[in-house]
Amino acid sequence: MVIIKEGETIEFKKKHPCGETHWKVLRVGSDCRLQCVKCGHQIEISRSKIEKNMKA
Repeated sequence: MVIIKEGETIEFKKKHPCGETHWKVLRVGSDCRLQCVKCGHQIEISRSKIEKNMKA
């Protein structure tokens, strides 16, 4: 299990359509809110999907 904290930047394996792989964590819970570092797009994604898609 990966510990995810607010304000932290995480890196995904796949790129966002804008070309960025880094996301800033805005809110943590069973679902987490992330913001793309490059374009500012926000998504809400489950913790299990984040752990699956994070770069090791």
